[in-house]
Amino acid sequence: MNTFNTIRFQVISLGFVCVLMLGCATSKNEVAIQVRQAPSPMQDHIREHARLKNEEPPGTKIVLEGILSKPVTVYLPSAAEGIQELDLLIHFHGAPFVAMQAVHNLKKPMALAVVQQGSGSSVYAAPFVDVAVYPRLLKAIQDKLDVDRMGKVYFSSFSAGYGAVRELLKTHEAKIDGILLLDGLHTDYIPEATPLAQGGQLNAEKMKGFLAFAQKAVSGEKKMLITHSEIFPGTYASTTETADWLINELGLQRNPILEWGPMGMQQVSETQKGNFSVRAFVGNTAPDHVDHLHGLEAFVKDLVD
Repeated sequence: MNTFNTIRFQVISLGFVCVLMLGCATSKNEVAIQVRQAPSPMQDHIREHARLKNEEPPGTKIVLEGILSKPVTVYLPSAAEGIQELDLLIHFHGAPFVAMQAVHNLKKPMALAVVQQGSGSSVYAAPFVDVAVYPRLLKAIQDKLDVDRMGKVYFSSFSAGYGAVRELLKTHEAKIDGILLLDGLHTDYIPEATPLAQGGQLNAEKMKGFLAFAQKAVSGEKKMLITHSEIFPGTYASTTETADWLINELGLQRNPILEWGPMGMQQVSETQKGNFSVRAFVGNTAPDHVDHLHGLEAFVKDLVD
């Protein structure tokens, strides 16, 4: 290797090490760009990452408009037709066919509504700041299904969909029977964008509703199941960190295990008490994140069956 190539190689190598360490001569703005990659842009070809076919199961599909800023997909499985009191699953964020397949395959017939508002937790929280919107949504779903009354109401959310759940817990917690959070429970760092390793703390104020619901799940009054990956967003709390916070506040602990989960997922720990459960899965890439959505059927079965 000649002198020029040797120097060039050393410069490139040093630059790579600097990026890994998020230090060296890199500017603050460049560091921020590195940290703000969330969820991880990496791809993973080690695990299976099975995906459901984009197929809608038998039943009645209705598009409900005029309640939220975007249409709500309402689904009634064939097995639920003619039943005049139905439990309801409201799913926030994710392709409707995934939730439709999950509800179709449940042992107990129930109805489904899928809320798709876009990207970011704030777009899911915003519609429900008005406390009258949720009762209006429930009434519209009941009318469209043409049933006498709704039974138990369960929430499931994937990723940013948790924003709706957090907002609804503030004023409608009494009417929520169970919650499933699929790799989507976040909060801010205090100070802003300061990870725990750098002396930051979680914004516990935004976690209070989830904690109160989790406490009722532990006592058996409610049901709550949380799944999370190992993705580290960098500028706000990861799903691992929020799960850790809840587990600690509840006085519980993680129990290491090694089991297969749905869609080729690998589970590495579980926390269980009463009707409260946290399941941790390996992976810090985008495909690992999406695994949680496509595993909805297995998780919702555990919640409601």
